[in-house]
Amino acid sequence: MPSQEGACPPSGVQVYADEGNAAMGLRVQGIRLRNCGTQPYLLDGYPEVGLLDASHRAVDSVNILRGGSAISSGTGADGSPQPVALKPGEQAYSVLVWRNTVTNGEPVNAPYARVRARPGAPAVMVTPEFDLGTTGQLGVGPWKKDDNTRAPSAGATAGTPASGRPDAVSQE
Repeated sequence: MPSQEGACPPSGVQVYADEGNAAMGLRVQGIRLRNCGTQPYLLDGYPEVGLLDASHRAVDSVNILRGGSAISSGTGADGSPQPVALKPGEQAYSVLVWRNTVTNGEPVNAPYARVRARPGAPAVMVTPEFDLGTTGQLGVGPWKKDDNTRAPSAGATAGTPASGRPDAVSQE
């Protein structure tokens, strides 16, 4: 089970959800990746995100969008993807954004998300609890390097992400 403090999985990266932020129906959730391996880790684009219901079945009624501008600007989920090279100990983040607006229809609640850092990467289950209302949209921002982290010097350990503790995650 990778987590912020847990053992580094064979993939050499840990992926987890941060504490998130919710205000007036707008939800913003960070997904963080830490290179806990010994080799550089390359990202270029968006994490692959799939929502799952309480029975771990895919939630197909939600459109996964690249970027967050269709939902709200200024959330950190905007921008064009750029190549990101993470040295051991460095971190990257992506921002997920949605609105918990309920108009007509059945609200969608997805307690789980399956996240792949890049195509072909192992899937990681994060549990930030997506309360998507009836909007049917989730915006996924591109990976961005977290400039608040530095690669550890020899013998040092990586620092704690600025965002705080992760939610529970599990490697699939």
